[in-house]
Amino acid sequence: MTRRDDQGQVTVLIVGFAIVLLLAVGLVVDASAAYLRRQGLDNVADGAALAGADEVRGSKVYDGGLKGDRAPLDKRAVHAAVGAYLRGIDAYADYPELTYAVRIRDNAVVVEVSAGLDLPITVGSLSDARVGSRGSAIVDVTE
Repeated sequence: MTRRDDQGQVTVLIVGFAIVLLLAVGLVVDASAAYLRRQGLDNVADGAALAGADEVRGSKVYDGGLKGDRAPLDKRAVHAAVGAYLRGIDAYADYPELTYAVRIRDNAVVVEVSAGLDLPITVGSLSDARVGSRGSAIVDVTE
């Protein structure tokens, strides 16, 4: 009767667990990087929406006054204010491949931004990604 040798089995188990652990660490690091990037884009989107909504104070209000409950929002002026805000805070340097879209809905300015995300650790085929955020500001007339 031949006795079976179990030497080397623990090495395979340790290597397997090390690979799983490294993948888990990579996933956590990449998820943290994406979360932090999105948090930064939240601030950018909110600030841009406020800058766009701030355009309500333009000459249309002073010349014609407010008609009804809505303050007039000029789409071109809002879009220009959002672009100027993003350039003013140097968002294009901080967030590579930054894109934005501006929409006006009733009395709200909605700004959607997205930027490329360079993942610190590449896990599998996930090497480049985009992260986005949305910010809005409501223009309301109160007495």
